[in-house]
Order: sequence, then structure tokens, then C-alpha cells
Amino acid sequence: MRIVFRDLALAMHNRAQPAAEAAQCARDQGKFWEYHDKIFQNQQKLADEDLKRYATELGLDAEAFNACFDSGKFRADVQKDGADAQAVGVSGTPAFFINGRFLSGAQPFEAFKVIIDEEIER
Repeated sequence: MRIVFRDLALAMHNRAQPAAEAAQCARDQGKFWEYHDKIFQNQQKLADEDLKRYATELGLDAEAFNACFDSGKFRADVQKDGADAQAVGVSGTPAFFINGRFLSGAQPFEAFKVIIDEEIER
């Protein structure tokens, strides 16, 4: 099994793009998942100052994080992930592919089990 996380900064969430970029800057310091969890717990507070404060709260090197974030280092990467998602028909999150089979949205375990069992049978 391989789990791949890709960014999909939906246009309807005007702070999704900067939040995704900030998470990638946290990844540079080995704290992507901690940062990811922090921004999802604080979805109403995603101003630039908030995103920078979360990095400090998580013990990241603030100077390096701020330089990364302010430079837009990951802007193109996040935008490419969005374009790639559109190209394969993904328009919302979460989205899953199991052996190339698309499963859209938050799904119960049973939805995954059906596809996995079918794929094992093949």
C-alpha cells in the first residue's frame, strides 16, 4: 500500500492556497503532518500571521519557515497538484484512487473494503 498526499487548494477556500504552501514549507523541516493537523484544527484562522505562528508553535525554525513562505517557493507545486487533480476528474476533497479506481469524498470503511476486495480478487 502506498498513500500519496497531494494538495488541492479549492478556489472556494480563499486561504487554501497559502495554507497548502505553508504546509509544504513545514515539510521542508520534517513537520508536514503536524502542520497539516494544526491548520485543519484551525480552519477559521489561516491568515499569513496565523500560518507563521503555527510554525513557531510547532517548533519550526521561524526564520527559515517565513523565508520559504514569503518567497512563494511552493506556489507552483501546489498549483500543479490542483491541475493534476482536475486532469483526472478530481474536483473536491478528499479523493482516493485504489489501483486507479476513483473514490470521491469522505467514505465509510465499507466503500473502501468493497473496492479493495474486488481488486484482490482480480
